[in-house]
Amino acid sequence: MAQKSKSIFVCGQCGYESPKWYGKCPGCGEWNTMMEELRTPAAASPAKVRSGSMPRAVQLEDISADTEHRYTTGLKELDRVLGGGIVKGSLVLLSGDPGIGKSTILLQICGFLGESLRILYVSGEESAHQIKLRAQRLGVSTPNLSIMCETDVQLISEYIQSERPELVIIDSIQTMNHTDVASSSGSVTQVRECTGLLMRTAKSVDIPIIVVGHVNKDGNIAGPKVLEHIVDAVLYFEGDRHLSYRILRAVKNRYGSTNEIGVFEMLDNGLREVENPSLMLLSGRPQNASGTCVACVMEGSRPILAEVQGLVAPTGFGTPRRMATGFDYNRMSMLLAVLEKRAGYFFGNMDAYVNVVGGFRLDEPAADLSVALALVSSLKDCVVREDVLAFGEIGLAGEIRAVGNTEQRINEAARLGFRRCVVPKHSLKQLSASVRQGIEIVGVRTVREAFEAIIG
Repeated sequence: MAQKSKSIFVCGQCGYESPKWYGKCPGCGEWNTMMEELRTPAAASPAKVRSGSMPRAVQLEDISADTEHRYTTGLKELDRVLGGGIVKGSLVLLSGDPGIGKSTILLQICGFLGESLRILYVSGEESAHQIKLRAQRLGVSTPNLSIMCETDVQLISEYIQSERPELVIIDSIQTMNHTDVASSSGSVTQVRECTGLLMRTAKSVDIPIIVVGHVNKDGNIAGPKVLEHIVDAVLYFEGDRHLSYRILRAVKNRYGSTNEIGVFEMLDNGLREVENPSLMLLSGRPQNASGTCVACVMEGSRPILAEVQGLVAPTGFGTPRRMATGFDYNRMSMLLAVLEKRAGYFFGNMDAYVNVVGGFRLDEPAADLSVALALVSSLKDCVVREDVLAFGEIGLAGEIRAVGNTEQRINEAARLGFRRCVVPKHSLKQLSASVRQGIEIVGVRTVREAFEAIIG
């Protein structure tokens, strides 16, 4: 006798399941995210072990430790983020805002790898004709690229196992559906089951699969959080789609570091690599303008220089306004409090704005000193010398604390033409004699000492 299906409610944000509907999800606290799904109980089977079906374990010393094979994508910035290329049998999730360039970079990968590999591009959103038009615009004309417009993930898995392509691209996971799941495409259960089937397929036939994931209104990957746990790597495309620059960041990577970033520029014929992001972020700097300072942060093993702009103006309201773009708002408020209490710079009746040029985001504490100096420069209307760079973490006592990778930051500043570098006093002990050649290094203990060292 067939078992009766039952109705449950699943949160589309976190995957919380409940037998009844809630206006506010008990799991994540989001409103109006509970969706009804039908579940059919699995048929009970006798607990017995069939002949030949017992799982087998392998001794660790018997497992081959050969170097993992990777496919280079033709984009050095993407290979850097992936840890050296695409690993065979891996499942990679690529996510980002609509129009950010996810499908564009995937077709560019197909254009390069298609010269030597057989690639299957599965689209659940576009027709084959639409993909052909975009490929012509990007100049992709490889004969080894096959296009499949299908949303049934079971049929796709069977095709992969029979035809054995060497790379598979799924665009996108929210359009895929599993016929055994009684819910609509894009639901929590559908996304989880489809991703699980693709993962098992990739591991069984040792074929890398790249999956495109949409984002919700908060910027997070749409679907359950378990989606990010299943895949081997999670890549995010960041940046305003109305600007030309894009930043690719690894949030999770089982085969490499999660600290590396890749920088691209969106052009008419596709994405172009930006091998020197510092030059891009520093281009067009204003001449003899107060309220600007250059920061140096570490993104993985690469130092990146970015321009920080600060603007301080008298407020027209009872409560001064604070705004930060590309920098943490709460940390900016803390720096303003430290500047008032410890350094004697008064911002109580002033509006304060901080902006990081180029759509870049400064998350490292080493950017504290540059942000503080940009604000003080605007407050005092004093111009910071153009050949000066500053970095360091600011504590609540007003002290400048040491940061790591000091030599790498200074060498990058000297390579780009900077002549003076303001660093924490305690970091001077870590520097070798060769670093001090060609650039003046000034060690400071407080923000006031740093401001006196950089004004032109």
